[in-house]
Amino acid sequence: MSCVFCAIVADEAPAIRIYEDDDYLGILDIRPFTRGHTLVIPKRHSVDLTDTPPETVAAMATIGQRIARAARNSGLHADGNNVVINDGKAAFQTVFHIHLHVLPRRSGDKLAFAKNMLLRRDPDREESGRLLREALAQLDSAP
Repeated sequence: MSCVFCAIVADEAPAIRIYEDDDYLGILDIRPFTRGHTLVIPKRHSVDLTDTPPETVAAMATIGQRIARAARNSGLHADGNNVVINDGKAAFQTVFHIHLHVLPRRSGDKLAFAKNMLLRRDPDREESGRLLREALAQLDSAP
């Protein structure tokens, strides 16, 4: 399969899944800028922002908002989040299957964020995934 995200959706490539429903998948980025850096992808292949139906983009944003809330409520202790879609090669899109980035941020993390732009690794991806999955489950059970 030429699209890595389609391969992940089909369980033909590994990923740490933190969110899944019938149409969308939330996975940890394999080269994260921050701990808990999550990608929200539609299961149906779509190339970029201009190729994607507006309702798909809206659903990705809704899921991204829940993941951002989970990052704040989890052991990741996020104080905020960057949420972004890189649209096309000129905008640094490297996987041409639309995806929304949710990057948990902490107050004063500018230096660590800049360093991670070069290193792009999470020292414990499994634990980051567990923290986010647990926080999402708590959001689901909240009144």
